[in-house]
Amino acid sequence: MKKYLSLVTFSHTIFAMPFAFIGFFLAINTTNEPFLWYKLLFMVLCMVFARNSAMAFNRYLDRDIDAKNPRTKVRDIPAGRITAKNALVFTIINCLLFIVTTYFINSLCFMLSPIALLVVLGYSVTKRFTALCHLVLGLGLSLAPIGAYLVVTGEFALLPVLFSLAVLCWVSGFDIIYALQDEDFDREENLHSIPSYLGKKNALLASNILHVFAALFVIAPLFFTPLSWPYYIGLLIFIGMLIYQHQLVKPNDLSRVNFAFMTTNGIASVAFAVSFLFDIYYRTHL
Repeated sequence: MKKYLSLVTFSHTIFAMPFAFIGFFLAINTTNEPFLWYKLLFMVLCMVFARNSAMAFNRYLDRDIDAKNPRTKVRDIPAGRITAKNALVFTIINCLLFIVTTYFINSLCFMLSPIALLVVLGYSVTKRFTALCHLVLGLGLSLAPIGAYLVVTGEFALLPVLFSLAVLCWVSGFDIIYALQDEDFDREENLHSIPSYLGKKNALLASNILHVFAALFVIAPLFFTPLSWPYYIGLLIFIGMLIYQHQLVKPNDLSRVNFAFMTTNGIASVAFAVSFLFDIYYRTHL
């Protein structure tokens, strides 16, 4: 189990899972749908299964590339801790578990489950032909708020889309920062990324622009639903972490990329989600 948790870098669940909780409780708060524990459990399971399948497939597909890259050759498959065959089997099992779980939620989630898997698994292929691969990763994680909202309601709405757009821009932006580490390697191996295509300085500019849009999309819900001071605190923390990570990483200094990638974005997502959930509690109970 420890090996497979390492394979899928389970700690990175901290990025999308909080936004899934936002989508779930947004649906409870803005519709007449009741809170049901089994739906919450199914939502969490879908998030885990989808992410497991996406990460395991990424490691399986990139195993030869990872073995060549000094930064990634210590990953589980090139290091020999997990075989490529077992990683592929793990991917298939999680895909099937994801689809089966959606069957017990509602018909819309079940019908959309293959499309969701196509998006989250498709990211692993995109770096071979487009520098927009970062946006595809962002799109995959951005399904979290919309998907969680659909678990509760079985219907689409504008508000979860705003949060999903925020995730799309936020994740795409910080993935560009993370990819700065592989700029030279990507060029040598003919792999596509924003840093290898634009260079470090312009890649950071692109990341900045995406994070500006992420900030705008988390502000936008204020104009569509009542929100109070806890949400404003979450906004300040989230936007503050976006600004801070861009202070940490410079074109000529990538020594703090991992801190910017994991710590600041982990704080941003968790603090924002906690603030949102407390906002709902504050307005409905106090």
